[in-house]
Amino acid sequence: MTTVNWDASELNALAADLGKAGYEATRKAQLAVAKAAFDVEAQAKEIAPVKTGALKASIGVGISSDGLTAEVGPTVEYGPEVEYGTSRMAPRAYLGPALDVVGPSFAAAIEQIGGEILS
Repeated sequence: MTTVNWDASELNALAADLGKAGYEATRKAQLAVAKAAFDVEAQAKEIAPVKTGALKASIGVGISSDGLTAEVGPTVEYGPEVEYGTSRMAPRAYLGPALDVVGPSFAAAIEQIGGEILS
């Protein structure tokens, strides 16, 4: 009778490494999201037009419970009108330009995390 022996120890080690990489990648992604969100907030506050200071003061960050998504924006009701303009007022964008400044470094951070997983 012929027998075949299978050694799955390397597969088990690979599975453990992938599981660990997934956790580490998620944690690094959460940090990248938070950093980018707070960087966008700071940049938007720097760019935001100031009449009374209420718009600038109302710009804040909300991060999801899983830490993988964030929302940056003002809480004053006229924030979108300032960003996009109206029929009577030209736009004075502050969020879009802030995202343009921070976006490339965020994309680079996520690419680096992906590269670490694959290497």
